[in-house]
This record gives sequence, structure tokens and C-alpha cells, in this order.
Amino acid sequence: MTARRRWIFGGAAAVLVAIAAALFGTSRNRNSVEAHGTSANDPSAAIVFASPGRVEGASETTQVGAAADGVLKSVYVKEGQFVKRGTLLGEIACDDLQPALQTAMAEADSARQTRARLLRGARDEEKKIATEKTSAARATFEEAKSRMDMQRSLYQKEQVSRATYDQAVRDLGVADANLRAALRTEELVAAPPLQEDTARADADVLAAEGRVRTVQERIGKCSIVAPIDGTVLRVYARRGESFSTVTPRPLFSLADTSTRHIKAEVDERDVDKLFAGQNVIIQADALDGKKLRGSVARISAMMGRKSISTGDPSDKSDRDILEAVIELDDNSRPLPIGLRVTVQFLSNARRR
Repeated sequence: MTARRRWIFGGAAAVLVAIAAALFGTSRNRNSVEAHGTSANDPSAAIVFASPGRVEGASETTQVGAAADGVLKSVYVKEGQFVKRGTLLGEIACDDLQPALQTAMAEADSARQTRARLLRGARDEEKKIATEKTSAARATFEEAKSRMDMQRSLYQKEQVSRATYDQAVRDLGVADANLRAALRTEELVAAPPLQEDTARADADVLAAEGRVRTVQERIGKCSIVAPIDGTVLRVYARRGESFSTVTPRPLFSLADTSTRHIKAEVDERDVDKLFAGQNVIIQADALDGKKLRGSVARISAMMGRKSISTGDPSDKSDRDILEAVIELDDNSRPLPIGLRVTVQFLSNARRR
């Protein structure tokens, strides 16, 4: 190869390297446009750094799943629908739990009735019957005692046999035993329940009611309800699909969309340049060149990991970030939730 050709090839290589460096630099600074320039609306405000951000609603986006395994029975909401907290979004088929609930409720009702009968004691009719039996046994005892006294007197006068006298003594003993048994029965009928019987009845009621609550909680987990007031952003659920808590997945996505704000992820190298009240400019490809203005409302107290991908291969994913919440000056424009934007932070603070 001649020296002329070597010079030609060397020059072409240098040109290619220069072009590649220019493209690389453009890509590198794509998400930090005018990072060291000035604001067109306020020439005195320099853009000190830029960070990626996303549009969020008044609340963070909430992913809603189910708490029970099963097949999705029904879906009751659509995307874009506003729901109140507690609104039924969907249901998992749990029809097999209904018979178990009926059985548990019947057992609980039976336990409560048994306890009520125990605390109430015997019925008035039973107490009356016990009293009448005691009166009859006392009358029989008095008659047997009178007969025995008479037979003793006649036996002492040798007017009746020993056998007749002994029979009167035995009749008196039987009458006395019957009277004692009737008195004990009357006392038991009128006595309050024993402490251990009451405790056992209370435990039976608590156990039965606990079984009812357990089944009701299992049935409640089959209902998917809205945890917040907000708008249904996405419905992932489809009727007939199966859901497992072992490998859970979101079925609905909700957020409070009454207002919008920007959550920016400030690189750890720029944290010292960030302060509350700082003016910002928001840009995005979806805004067709229009710029939105806002200010830093809140700054997180803890560093975190990146969650927004800029698409720039030169960005390092191992850097920590600090989240900053940006309030928009004009919140009348309904920006799409999740829209990726570039936030340019200005050097001057908001004038108050």
C-alpha cells in the first residue's frame, strides 16, 4: 500500500471517529437538554441540571390484586371509570364456601341457644313440677311417720306382730329417702349454673363464632374492592382467568387523577443543586415542543434506586437517585399518567 493511500485511509478513519463522538455526545445529553443553558422565559434563570421524571396523579398508582386463589368470576368496572373506596371491582368464584358458612352459622346459633338455656336455668314449669313432687314426697313421709308411730305403740302393747311393725319402719325409710331426693331435685332446678359449665358454654360460643368469622373472611377475600378513591387506569383481569396468590399479579390499576404532578429522579451527583421551591421546566416528546413550568414541592428524605429508564445506553443504572415531587403551575392539562418527561431545574428559587 502506498503512502498516499495510507494517508487517505487514516483521514477517513479520523472523520468517522469524529462523527461517532458527536453522535455519542448528542445521545448522552439527550435527556439533559440545555443542562447548562438559560430559560427562554427567564433569561436570568440558568438551567443547572436535568433529570428524568414521570407524570403521576394526586396519589401513586395502586396495583390491586386478589387475596384468594380461584377463577375470576366477574369484572364490574371499566378503564377510565371513577370508583369510591370499597367499590367492588371484581370477584373470585368461591361458591364452595357458602355451604361451609351456613354450617358454621348453624353451629354458632346452636351454641348460643345452649348457653342461653344454661344461664336461664330450668323453665318455670319444671320448677313447679319439682315443687309439687317435693310436696307429695313430704306428705307421704308424714303419713309413713304417723303410721310407724301407731304401729310402734301397738307393738309395745303386743297388739300387732313384729313383722307388721318392721314393715312400717321400712315404709318410713322409703318415704324419707324419696323426700330427700325430691328436695335435692328442687334445689338443683332452682340453683344457678356452675362456673365451669358457664365457662364451657362461653368457650363453645366463641369457638363457633370464630369458625363463622374464618369462613366469612375467606369469602371476603374473594371480593376485590378499591382501596382508594380514584380512576381505574388499567383492567388486567379477564373473566374466566385463574388467579393464584403463590404467583400474584395485578388485576386492576388505580390512581387519584384529580390533579397531576411530576416525580423526578435526581441523580446523586446533582442532589446538592436541588432545593424546595426551585423552579423547573418540563419537556416531553408528547408535548410537541411545548414547555410546562412548575416548582419543587417536596424532596424525599432517603436515596433510592432508579425506576425510570431514559433509553440512553450511556446512563448508569447503578447510581442512586433522590425523588423530587414537582407541582405544576398549570394543572388544567390532563397529562397521561405515567408519561415520561425531562425536568430541567433552574438556578433561581420561586418568587413569593
